[in-house]
Amino acid sequence: MSIAPLDPAPLDPALDRENPGDLLARVFGFSHFRPGQEEIVRAVIGGQDVLAIMPTGGGKSLCYQLPALARDGLTVVISPLIALMRDQVGAMQQAGVAAAALTSGNSPEENEEIFSALQDRRLKLLYIAPERLASSATTGLLRRSGCGLIAVDEAHCVSQWGHDFRPDYLRIGELRRTLGVPLAAFTATADAATRSEIVDRLFDGSDPATFLRGFDRPNIRLAFAVKDSPRKQIMAFAEARRGQSGIVYCATRARTETLAKALADAGHPTRAYHGGLEDWERRKVEGLFQTEDGLIVCATVAFGMGVDKPDVRWVAHSDLPKSIEAYYQEIGRAGRDGLPADTLTLFGSDDIRLRRAQIDDSNAPAERREADHGRLNALLGLAEATSCRRRMLLAYFGEISEPCGNCDLCDSPAKLFDATEPVRKALSAMLRTGESFGTNHLIDILTGNATDKIRQRGHDQLPTFAVGRDLKRASWQAVFRQMMGRDLVRPDAERYGALRMTEAARPILRGESGLTFRADSIESAGSRAEPRALVSDDDAPMLSALKAHRRALAQAAKVPPYVIFNDRSLIEMAEKRPDTLDAFARITGVGATKLDRFGASFLAVITGQAETVTHPARVRLASRGGGSLYDRLLETEQALARGACGTLKPLSLSTAQRARLAEQRPRDLSSLARLIGDKATERFGAAFLEVLAEE
Repeated sequence: MSIAPLDPAPLDPALDRENPGDLLARVFGFSHFRPGQEEIVRAVIGGQDVLAIMPTGGGKSLCYQLPALARDGLTVVISPLIALMRDQVGAMQQAGVAAAALTSGNSPEENEEIFSALQDRRLKLLYIAPERLASSATTGLLRRSGCGLIAVDEAHCVSQWGHDFRPDYLRIGELRRTLGVPLAAFTATADAATRSEIVDRLFDGSDPATFLRGFDRPNIRLAFAVKDSPRKQIMAFAEARRGQSGIVYCATRARTETLAKALADAGHPTRAYHGGLEDWERRKVEGLFQTEDGLIVCATVAFGMGVDKPDVRWVAHSDLPKSIEAYYQEIGRAGRDGLPADTLTLFGSDDIRLRRAQIDDSNAPAERREADHGRLNALLGLAEATSCRRRMLLAYFGEISEPCGNCDLCDSPAKLFDATEPVRKALSAMLRTGESFGTNHLIDILTGNATDKIRQRGHDQLPTFAVGRDLKRASWQAVFRQMMGRDLVRPDAERYGALRMTEAARPILRGESGLTFRADSIESAGSRAEPRALVSDDDAPMLSALKAHRRALAQAAKVPPYVIFNDRSLIEMAEKRPDTLDAFARITGVGATKLDRFGASFLAVITGQAETVTHPARVRLASRGGGSLYDRLLETEQALARGACGTLKPLSLSTAQRARLAEQRPRDLSSLARLIGDKATERFGAAFLEVLAEE
């Protein structure tokens, strides 16, 4: 989809650009900021350098979009993916903001129009990819265009040891120094080391105003399950959410293809997405995901930062993510609209081995590899948690919380057992065999399974042979998996995955400490709670009709449906059933421009009546809360059109005059006369002042 560079409806010049709340309501259609947003917005408007770490879906984009409108000059947004830029530009244009993006997907004609707008300083927001900074011409272009602010999205991409490192992000600091303008950097996940790297590389080591906002996403339900026929588990999870948009993250390209085919064969609209696809194929999947309701994408982590779709209702992991930060960011693709969303993460011993090996085989320094093992340990601890998962997840990010009531362990408390003795037996078997064997061989020893391999090595003569017959093989597999999860043992890549003991296990082996493990880890994904309905049965037909109307408007405008209105707005319409423009203007997400463009047509769907044409001045008043006053003035005017006696020559005001009265609200006859003239004041003045005095 091409990116239209300019919006034909300019921002209302009457907006108070000094008041962030005024801009929030009239442009974005929100009555209040989300927690933490206003403080960041005011700091950016004030010209401070800012580093904001906010939860995925916490409203980061508004924290630079709104200041762009409040500040003079152009705001340049450096963003990592074309899909993300395209969606944000479309949303801004639909809200009446002059925004554009310079991307490799633009046509020459589109670029020419953008360059012309930049030269004339008609743009408020310009999105560019970091790779464009490699051209020396870019800096000159931004200087000539009056750039007054740089915003950096996904700022963790500047970290050279991060999974999302983008080399061209290293050029941003030089751009800031050359232009001499403030910089605001935003990211969802940044530990202390990454934050320090961001400060060094983007702010030259000078401390920016730093905002670390809460990481809780209470609308997202957390759940983990041990792999037990993973394809069936994913299929069951998707089937319970048929018709809802979702993402399945996979560890390999091949798995994205096989799962996508299985889901498609089961009747789910599904696409695969991975780095092996051609660029045009990936762009096609990105576009379909943004515009089609209910599409499922089976993807590697290549499908990540560009996902800004607010109505993703679920995210599943068919394989364990790389770290707790990666997990948090990936599940954060769900429920960005604040409505209920579900997650399911599958994991098993093979996942743990793979992730450990990836860390050990990397070229990172030893201290970095150790830190990565720590991040993986945190995720494994979350997977094998014995109590509220959200409480544990937030604790990792330094937050204290109460049990959430919205995770699988809050719904069904874990069954626990004292694992001290089984773990000591397992460690003893490992040490007596020279830490040279993997899980299956060790379980054969513990359960007394005298295989040829066991007998050939004389392991059937060990003191530990058959000491674990009290546990079934599946139980021993759970014990070893949880031992790996607690980092008591690690697979050794140099010895083909043989388990070796870590220092953390020695106190247990010596009897100095004990362990409690999960006894119920292997569960069916189908036992999870069903997804919650977004609206009542009574409102569901109306919501469907509103979605169909939104889809038609989006197709005509060539934008994703949520750019017209997101699901939260449609749900509020379906539940509240506004029947006037004034009531419609109070729906969350309805700003002045959207009220003007879409208000009448959505009202027609809600009321079942023909769409009516309303004067633009009256529509504008509805967005500002002055619509009812306008209507009362009109009623008063019509009652006195022929004077109090009813015999005088008819007299009326123009719509513009009436709108000015409702906007300015004069309190005396002289002020009134300046707006509507002496003749109209003589006939309507006293009655108008009575109406105005009641406001």
